[in-house]
Amino acid sequence: MTIEYYYDVVVVGGGPAGSSAAWEASKNGIKVALIEKEETIAQTVRTSGVTWIQNIKEFEIPDDCYNPIRNYSFCSQNNEVTIKDKVPHAAVLDVRKTYRWLADQAKQEGTDIFLKTNITNVVKNNEGDIVGVSGTGKNGEITFHAKIIIDASGFSSTVSKSMGFVTQWERFGVGAEFEVNAENVDQDTWWLMVGQKYSPAGYAWIFPVAKNIVRIGVGIGKPESKEDPTERLKKLIDSKAGPISKLGKITPIEFHYGLIPNDGLSRKTVYNNLILVGDSAGQANPLVLEGIRYAIKFGKVAGKIASHAIKSGSTDESSLYPYEKIWKEEIQDKIKAAGKVQNRWLKLSDEEWDKELDIIKELSSDEFLDFIKADFGLANMVKLATQHPKLAVRQLFNMVSAWKKQKTIFK
Repeated sequence: MTIEYYYDVVVVGGGPAGSSAAWEASKNGIKVALIEKEETIAQTVRTSGVTWIQNIKEFEIPDDCYNPIRNYSFCSQNNEVTIKDKVPHAAVLDVRKTYRWLADQAKQEGTDIFLKTNITNVVKNNEGDIVGVSGTGKNGEITFHAKIIIDASGFSSTVSKSMGFVTQWERFGVGAEFEVNAENVDQDTWWLMVGQKYSPAGYAWIFPVAKNIVRIGVGIGKPESKEDPTERLKKLIDSKAGPISKLGKITPIEFHYGLIPNDGLSRKTVYNNLILVGDSAGQANPLVLEGIRYAIKFGKVAGKIASHAIKSGSTDESSLYPYEKIWKEEIQDKIKAAGKVQNRWLKLSDEEWDKELDIIKELSSDEFLDFIKADFGLANMVKLATQHPKLAVRQLFNMVSAWKKQKTIFK
């Protein structure tokens, strides 16, 4: 016997995008269900949790959910650079605590959370539009009927795939990391390790989480490389490569493994009664493949637009399009520009990476952060291109300027 539920909004996926969407929609007086396939929110951690203090403050994430970072170290085969700041502008999240906090905010606003509920199919009306989702819950088969579905199922894009709207991502990043206890942890400093020694198509990292806890990981781009990041990670730890040697004795706590889309903003994200958000929408910064801030921010936008559409009595694509318009205007040009830099970085030899670090060394902390965050606003681009003509940002500035001109011409 199938259990059936009826809601205004059903959000599939209890990650940062889904919880934020549910939180915002519930806050606007909408009846919301948040569905998570695991036994608890963030039971499995799939991300290293890097984000930015500015966004943390914007989202009002509690202080005990993150470790602030004020020093940014790079190393290549034969070079090393550290950019220091007086105050922290980056952070490494306690991912589990943060995601559970977001889900709890949604719950406090009235969201019903369904755990251990695996969505496998969609419910359509006579016109072929989505009007619900179905799968299995704790007590057997379960169906959720809704006016709007928000697909926050992450890399798998479960709902959108079931509708036939999307296929598997062709280009993506695969990350493997160990969260470990370490003897010597510089809690203020992260490390990004680049070049063939560390990753054949990506980078490795050391991200401090707490006083004696760090995450050591490797990210590898697909299909650029066929190597398994887990194997490369084990080699780096066993050989104590580069800055890993400074950590002293290492004791593993848990293993994390995840996938993140790297196809750019290639997907349409609104259909009749359906919104895609977070990794389902491909909303990730390609330079360091981080997307938590986008997931939370645009999750909130999705929840707000969905609630307004339901109150207006119209949930078709045109009513939901303001969501897509908002996120595209904010990040589309930045993501395109960052993708150009990433393509260039993936082709660098070890010798070229050594030289690249000499260029990065010239940046101030503010300039470096704007660059690594893919915050390529025109004012920042002009400043960087003028003061650091050797940097790839000169090329970026020209590209962004061209895009702006094209937009003006075609208006």
